[in-house]
Amino acid sequence: MEERSQLAEKILDQTADAVIYADRSGTIARWNRAASALFGYPVEEALGQSLDLIIPEHLRAAHWRGFEAAMAKGIMKLQGRPTLTRGLHKSGRKLYVELTFAIVKGGAADEVLGSVAVARDVTERVERERAATRTSSP
Repeated sequence: MEERSQLAEKILDQTADAVIYADRSGTIARWNRAASALFGYPVEEALGQSLDLIIPEHLRAAHWRGFEAAMAKGIMKLQGRPTLTRGLHKSGRKLYVELTFAIVKGGAADEVLGSVAVARDVTERVERERAATRTSSP
């Protein structure tokens, strides 16, 4: 079992996309290397912090409404479909990130433990598409 756990950790840390797990309170409990590269926070700084660390201030209220509803109901509105949103880098720079979310359940009662997000930086693509739209407009 420990061997499988070590393998799971290696897979998580070597995955190209950012993987962030937050408990029911929205506290970051797992942060892989790609999350550090994407958001600029080393694992030591991110663990134990609120998800507000990477959410731009103007999006926080909406995020927490959705997060708390998902934790209470055990289901997510997006049902695993990717969504484009903004993220916040340690430097203060805003990023465009494409995210997928999942509820993490466990225990005998299949209780909600938290949420996992898989994120990738799509800033260049979004900016390129927006620039192309602006130049093609009359």
